[in-house]
Amino acid sequence: MELTLQGNSHVRGRINQVTLAKGLVWGSIGGLVGTMVMDLVLMGGLSAVGLPALTCFSIVGNTVARFFSIMGIEIAGGAPLGAATHYLIGLLIGAIFGAAVTQVEALRVDTLKKGIGFAVLYVEILSQPILATTPILLKMTAPETLQWFGISFWMHFLLAVVLGVVMSYGLRLPTAANHR
Repeated sequence: MELTLQGNSHVRGRINQVTLAKGLVWGSIGGLVGTMVMDLVLMGGLSAVGLPALTCFSIVGNTVARFFSIMGIEIAGGAPLGAATHYLIGLLIGAIFGAAVTQVEALRVDTLKKGIGFAVLYVEILSQPILATTPILLKMTAPETLQWFGISFWMHFLLAVVLGVVMSYGLRLPTAANHR
């Protein structure tokens, strides 16, 4: 007598296992797209208030150059180094988030809202030590430091929302699939 279990499965939970590679790819895409969106909004805002659009890239580049100069390595700062650093970090932050979401059971989410929430927490917490280096190394005043952290919070919030949406779509979470 042949017995089949089709249709009688008592398995509960997430059956669709997401691979690490898929998480890395979608996380990288989310980090890159989130960084692009963040930068477009930031450059538009800086231009709107009469500042050079590449101000943020220059600040990041000068921070990186100052960091390396402490170690005795002299490199030119400015916007090109800042842009390269910004996009490299955005890509890495996304890839790490993608890996974590696919490999850590507690981070596997079933709604778009949870995906965005986890991404916001992750990006905001991870970015704080990195952001703290700028006021320290560039010797910013207290008002400059408050402005730096205030603007950075909202820009990284935007990056995180995009990262969460891209990850939810890419991993085909139920909420993302139902809203298409």
